[in-house]
Amino acid sequence: MVRENVTSEMFALKVLRKDNIIRRNQVEHTRTERNVLGYIKHPFIVGLNMAFQTKDKLYFVLDYCAGGELFFHLGKLGKFPEPRTKFYAAEITLAIDHVHKLDIIYRDLKPENVLLDARGHVRLTDFGLSKEGISQSSSGANSFCGTPEYLAPEILNRQGHGRAVDWWSLGALLYEMLTGLPPFYCRDREKLFDKIRRAELTYPRYLSQRACHILRGLLTRDPQMRLGSGENDADDIKTHVFFNDIDWARLDQGLIDPPWDPKVRREPRCEQTRHHAAQTRHAHSPRLGRACCRFHATGEPARHD
Repeated sequence: MVRENVTSEMFALKVLRKDNIIRRNQVEHTRTERNVLGYIKHPFIVGLNMAFQTKDKLYFVLDYCAGGELFFHLGKLGKFPEPRTKFYAAEITLAIDHVHKLDIIYRDLKPENVLLDARGHVRLTDFGLSKEGISQSSSGANSFCGTPEYLAPEILNRQGHGRAVDWWSLGALLYEMLTGLPPFYCRDREKLFDKIRRAELTYPRYLSQRACHILRGLLTRDPQMRLGSGENDADDIKTHVFFNDIDWARLDQGLIDPPWDPKVRREPRCEQTRHHAAQTRHAHSPRLGRACCRFHATGEPARHD
């Protein structure tokens, strides 16, 4: 975390070592993130305010999100009530809709990449796996990349993929917010992949019929039949009965109060925030066996298109 000298405004500073980027084969991912964040502007996406470099490091000056990671809050509570889940899912839908309209697919939706700002609104972050120039729902990209628990079947099957992968990931995240675990969750990665491809998904009895219905639509294995895969993209999701009580225009303008208020009373000191962030990421993980990194099927780092 850093503070702007003149305005005293707080920002998040992402520092990347160039040698580490090269060693981990992350050059294309880093370049993609810098390029995409350079022109994406949306209230529910973390903004890039400045980028610069030295001989050894890259620096991204990003919006500071005082509410922390959704991953932390979900781990703390176990699961969210349906109204809170619906609010977060709706704001994520608007963010992905904006990205898709720019012919970009996100490909890395998960609780760790959903931040909450000082008011409690959603902010998507980490666009390293995004892909530009994708306008179709089930074709245009071919990489095997993403986070294991949220990979769509078409990525696992290496059949090519498009915008529909983001709606599968939304379904996986929606399921996790409502139940406490991703769908098909398993600590054995190969068994996880097999379950994503073939297993029947069970729904706890406490889930509402509307919730089950949208989950079935989003977690449809055929990308061409998946909810959101048609020409209308996000509009088909926004008109689903699950979101009947959402005023999309007011939500897009930030006029609907979030269900949880971070109650940020004052700006923390940079050293305290950095220390706290490191602690919460590791000490409060609800699933120690979870694959928190992005992988290629063989265990290699995610590969770019």
